[in-house]
Amino acid sequence: MHKKKLRTKDLVKRGWPKRAAGLAINVLLTHFRRESEEWRTAILANLLANPDNFVEDEAWGAVALSLGGQPKLEEGDVIYPEIRKSPGDFTIFDSEAGIAPNAVQQLYDAMRLPVAAAGALMPDAHHGYGLPIGGVLATEGCVIPYGVGVDIGCRMCLSVFDLPGKLADEDQSRLSDILLKNTAFGFGAHRNPGDHEVLEDETFRLLPMAKKLRPKAAAQLGSSGGGNHFVEFGIVRLSEGNAFDRPEGEYLALLSHSGSRGLGAALANHYTQLAMRECRLPKELKHLAWLSLDRDSGREYWAAMSLAGDYASACHDDIHRRITRALGESAMIRVENHHNFAWKDQLPDGREVIVHRKGATPAAEGELGIIPGSMASPGYIVRGRGNPASLKSASHGAGRKLSRSQAKKTLTGSSMRSLLIERNVHLIGGALDEAPHAYKDIRAVMAGQSELVDILGTFHPKVVRMA
Repeated sequence: MHKKKLRTKDLVKRGWPKRAAGLAINVLLTHFRRESEEWRTAILANLLANPDNFVEDEAWGAVALSLGGQPKLEEGDVIYPEIRKSPGDFTIFDSEAGIAPNAVQQLYDAMRLPVAAAGALMPDAHHGYGLPIGGVLATEGCVIPYGVGVDIGCRMCLSVFDLPGKLADEDQSRLSDILLKNTAFGFGAHRNPGDHEVLEDETFRLLPMAKKLRPKAAAQLGSSGGGNHFVEFGIVRLSEGNAFDRPEGEYLALLSHSGSRGLGAALANHYTQLAMRECRLPKELKHLAWLSLDRDSGREYWAAMSLAGDYASACHDDIHRRITRALGESAMIRVENHHNFAWKDQLPDGREVIVHRKGATPAAEGELGIIPGSMASPGYIVRGRGNPASLKSASHGAGRKLSRSQAKKTLTGSSMRSLLIERNVHLIGGALDEAPHAYKDIRAVMAGQSELVDILGTFHPKVVRMA
């Protein structure tokens, strides 16, 4: 007799939150396919009622955390910080595109933390969890998991080929086929690319949370997430005397945007919950809870964050390797930068700090980066100017003008299609919440950060694949 197939909606009917239900179904399919229906019913009921008991379980830990399960803490581990009545100084790099007041309020609140040393808001900034997207925060002696974000180490990667840029307009059928065959997107996307050196990182062996996530990381390596993540062909335009010592002209290029997949999300969730247990902030500030770097929990998170960042880079390496091979070419220029990360740095006054860039691009003097617009707007190849007022940072994109729900309610598919046709952009996948109209004007955003970066070239998307 066949067991009844259990679905996410079945657990939701039993009182499970939707996200936790989806995670639980995934665990059952991965680890417990042969268990009886009675066993599954009992374990799920126990898990829902007593998530704390499963937090350290190898299979069920992430599910327990998503249900609000809490790791056990020793006496004296909990701190109750005193919040400042007024914030320290921070700099806002605004533009004609504008920054919503709730994003400014989020950085204002973050600067009231006793550990906050400096802050900045990029011109693409919009509301997020904890820190705003486009927020930069320097702290002393600690790291804030939600200041880094859920998609740890999310990044941009650009490969430019010694091929004419007009191919992105004239050979879209072949380029579309290459993307379809060599990319995978979304929650359950797997590439199974085989061995990769990042999977041999000793953190997978030494850190229990990372160890149990390694099979998922191996399966998802080389795939891309949903939402605003993409892999696309386009045209890079370089002017005479460019920084790459290449002839002036237009070149075919490949741009990808994605992060650390299920590995990063699970690590972020685990350590955020731990931070909120160790650092008890007022309810409205709870997502700014931090981990001290002089404690094991903080050092563990730093190792986990570093691993997730390396894994995200490995995903892009795999994507670009496969697509470059399919083109029969090699890249003559490669630019890669990440956001959703924390860096050790020093302020002009000599203080050692941790700089969190949540949706912000590192822009130290001479540092290269790529700042995208939208599926129908140009991106920019940039070189950092090392401006201390921005904590050596720049925007990571155009930034959202409309939330996802607002975009779905107010935009139309016909207006999105018309714009794509007008700009000769072929879209594979994608949804209305990612329509170009949902984003700020990238040109205005770039004008608002002329003190932060120099523009070296542009990228114009032409064949775009999204979830």
